[in-house]
Amino acid sequence: MMSTTFNQTELAKYDGQNGQPAYVAVDGVVYDVTGVAAWAGGKHHGNLAGHELTAVIDQRSPHGRRVLDKLTVVGKYVAD
Repeated sequence: MMSTTFNQTELAKYDGQNGQPAYVAVDGVVYDVTGVAAWAGGKHHGNLAGHELTAVIDQRSPHGRRVLDKLTVVGKYVAD
């Protein structure tokens, strides 16, 4: 059950830098990408953890949303 809610300011804290976990939001759901090798250092193909990436994954990602099923959901995202 998702109980943690993130807005843009809260999500930005989880950028994968300085020991912080790396989280990304897609379509209102926040995912933990911390343990994903491709997201090392909070960066993946020019995208940064701590951001809402729905448009990126839908329009520019070669793998699309299918990779999201492998990730841990940590909360929900609500725009400010």
